[in-house]
Amino acid sequence: MTPITTNEALQAFCADVASAPFIAVDTEFMRETTYWPKLCLIQAATLQHAAIIDPLADGLDLEPFLAILRDPKVVKVFHACRQDTEIFVKLGSMPEPIFDTQVAAMAAGFGDQVSYDSLVRQMLRIDLDKGSRFTDWSRRPLSDSQLVYALGDVTHLAALYPKLCDRLKREGRLDWVMAEMADLSDPAAYDTNPENAWKRLKPKKYAAKYLAAFVATAVWRERAAQERDQPRGRILKDEAIDEIAQQTPTDPEAFNRLRSAPKGFGASRLGLELTAELKRVLEDPEAHAPKLARPAHNQPAPPSVVELLKVLLKAKSD
Repeated sequence: MTPITTNEALQAFCADVASAPFIAVDTEFMRETTYWPKLCLIQAATLQHAAIIDPLADGLDLEPFLAILRDPKVVKVFHACRQDTEIFVKLGSMPEPIFDTQVAAMAAGFGDQVSYDSLVRQMLRIDLDKGSRFTDWSRRPLSDSQLVYALGDVTHLAALYPKLCDRLKREGRLDWVMAEMADLSDPAAYDTNPENAWKRLKPKKYAAKYLAAFVATAVWRERAAQERDQPRGRILKDEAIDEIAQQTPTDPEAFNRLRSAPKGFGASRLGLELTAELKRVLEDPEAHAPKLARPAHNQPAPPSVVELLKVLLKAKSD
């Protein structure tokens, strides 16, 4: 399999698959040292055609493929779609509609957040070779083993889709699952506005002072990570946000007493920035704390519904 590196080859492949009822999609990317993922490879397959697209090829225009992702007549099949979809949203193309095989597998009884390897083994009786999973996908040329691994990922995904649909249809769940998956194409689920960063975390208290500091720290961290193109955890760990909200440090010494903050953080440029932000919001915590309703003690939903919702929420918020 030779990767697609020219506009002519990409246009020809897209012409072949444009009328297909569905297309399986996977990506390979690098994100270990950055906030924004670096797209290194796109794999796509129907039951008749498959291709590896090299987005790093000089002069390659991805628009013909992105147009298929936006086409509402073609179902886009992913497994654990969040990170793949996030990449395409960053490129300006929201895939729609989406079928997530991990969500579908949950509804079909394969367990909570079943891995792709496990699903392929159980449904297709194929053991995947994991040897190339953690290779450097940004290096060129790609090895034969990398190409075989990448293509296998997406051709097996294409084979899973009709089998999962048939199983869900027999169980009377297909229409319901498809309706729930519509949320996966909601642009709001991939919002990278720093002002909303705190919503993906779980505040542990409802006091105004805690919430004001919690939100301010989460927003500041997201903005710092985006501006520096660094992973959130390199700026501050999630647990540090909660500890900062609990202790509300406003000087370097107080920061340095925190167990979860990096050593010397309080006197660093980042620490001084955050200190100033905390001082600002703590002047009037009520004005800066979100109004959160305490969880209601309602009748619990059936376990199967709860488990499926857990998978959907994870797919949307990770």
